[in-house]
Amino acid sequence: MRQVLITLALTALGFNAVSAQEQGGELEAVQLYSDAELVDMFAENTHLRRVEKQDRCQLVQDIEAQANIELRPTYQFLYGDMLAWGICYSQDEALGILYMEKAAQQGLIAALEQLGRYYHQGTLVQKDVDRAILYLREAASLGNIPAQLRLADILIAGQGSPYDFKNAYQWLHQSITADETTYQAIEQRMDKLAQRMPPSVVEEAKSPLN
Repeated sequence: MRQVLITLALTALGFNAVSAQEQGGELEAVQLYSDAELVDMFAENTHLRRVEKQDRCQLVQDIEAQANIELRPTYQFLYGDMLAWGICYSQDEALGILYMEKAAQQGLIAALEQLGRYYHQGTLVQKDVDRAILYLREAASLGNIPAQLRLADILIAGQGSPYDFKNAYQWLHQSITADETTYQAIEQRMDKLAQRMPPSVVEEAKSPLN
């Protein structure tokens, strides 16, 4: 009798599993993202679409826990961006910016660049060029080309400090890209910065970074 009951139970379980698959009711388990995966998604700006469209908001509790308990900067930025734009959570722009700032304080390049861009453009926050420069300068020094280009544009437009010209030129001079459009953008900014700098300072800026 016991053997019969076990057999019937296993048969029922198998039937239920097949039925769930046939009805499309079974969700494929979503693995937690690695820091490297998130950094790549940030660079390609695919992270919000990934969590909402592809993974169907299944990781919202894990993302919040990684941001609040583990204090991982990649997840603080992801959580903040999701909050700011109302992706899988109720929209809360102020709280979203706060979490982006937490990630930036830990040195996450994507957070530094995005906050610099937001403060420069006035996206979700009041426009504040001086604050934008602080974030962009840090991201640019860490090799982020979009931040380097935006910082150069700010300086070329006559904003910011003349003391930033040398560093801005040097960071662009040392940057590496295989994209022709980006390469041309770098060259154009360097030419415009050089026009506003003494030749001796330009030569110093071409020296290798320490």
